[in-house]
Amino acid sequence: MTEIDGTDAALVRAAADGSEHAFRALYRAYVRPVYWIAHGLVGDTADAEDVTQETFFAAWRKLRGFELAGDSLLPWLATICRLQAANRIRRQRRDRDRTAGQVDDTLPSTVDVEKQVIDGDLAERILREVEGLSPLDQDIFRLCAAEGYAYQAAADELGVAHGVVRNRLSRIRTRLRTTVEESS
Repeated sequence: MTEIDGTDAALVRAAADGSEHAFRALYRAYVRPVYWIAHGLVGDTADAEDVTQETFFAAWRKLRGFELAGDSLLPWLATICRLQAANRIRRQRRDRDRTAGQVDDTLPSTVDVEKQVIDGDLAERILREVEGLSPLDQDIFRLCAAEGYAYQAAADELGVAHGVVRNRLSRIRTRLRTTVEESS
């Protein structure tokens, strides 16, 4: 197996050419953010897990011929996720309407398009903010925020001290919180 450069663009190209290794790397990098987008849309853990899997399945099918526009695959995956969530909500509503008068008030009645646009815009601003970080800070953010590493595990992975990860991540979160608050 040839070594693949770890950028999203290189991983997308390799996955589009059939590399399961590259697709697994993309999956590991983005499964948590996609899950939380899905959960925010469908509001249920099991449905969010299903939508997440459906999102990655659809992405796998659509990769051939796909050209990554920016540095991150997340905006494209978020779009697929929103479509998958909308399909699931419509399917559930249709199934609910077919049942004999039983109403499930836990299902959202609509997908709030305005909220999705605002969430998408916010995600773009956060991604731009992360792209402006130093390479070390980007790695710390990716490991701790996106992949769920503990401080020490991230420090070991990056070859830095625990305190470096803790302090830098605190500054990164403050910077991102400012971005979020400015958008409100």
